[in-house]
Amino acid sequence: MDVYHVTDGAEIFTCNAFLAIGDQTTLVDASSWDGVVDEIRERTDDVDAVVMTHQHGDHVSQLEAVVDAFDPDVYAYDDHPTRTHSIDDGDTVPIGDETFDVVYTPGHADDHVSFVSERSLFSGDVVVHDDGAFEYGSFGRTDMAGQSREELIESIERLRERLPEGVEHLYAGHGGVFHGDVRDVVETALERATNREPKYPDE
Repeated sequence: MDVYHVTDGAEIFTCNAFLAIGDQTTLVDASSWDGVVDEIRERTDDVDAVVMTHQHGDHVSQLEAVVDAFDPDVYAYDDHPTRTHSIDDGDTVPIGDETFDVVYTPGHADDHVSFVSERSLFSGDVVVHDDGAFEYGSFGRTDMAGQSREELIESIERLRERLPEGVEHLYAGHGGVFHGDVRDVVETALERATNREPKYPDE
């Protein structure tokens, strides 16, 4: 499965949006960058589906533009005007050439889900490899209204329990793509979150 970081060239604050090309060509998160449609068209003429990790603005603002351009199915936990398929914990979704389990992972956002296959993890903002706060094993912020560090810790624990041993590709909502021991990154993030390490100095 070929996975492309289609917001890598964005010069605004946005999430990482990933295009997985395969039997089910899929965009994971739509971003807030108005160049995302053109960047997708550099790679493919068709997008079969969009799967959303959560609906914060930096992940969802360009969703309607993507839908207008490619008419994909849209999978999301919470309702959205473009959603065609509701997903919940324990469901499965095809992304590229792999089948992914849906893991409900709130704390950073009430509607947050992650996607886990035998080889890959699309973690959204619940676990991040490096994001400026931590260089190896970070986690989503929980210092804003409606967010919860306790729920986030439970979510990372749930993700660790559901993570197969062979996962070696981590595609997170921010920071860099990671290839290697994904379980170790998740466990490092969990340890930091559990130890109440502040993600930001004023948290």
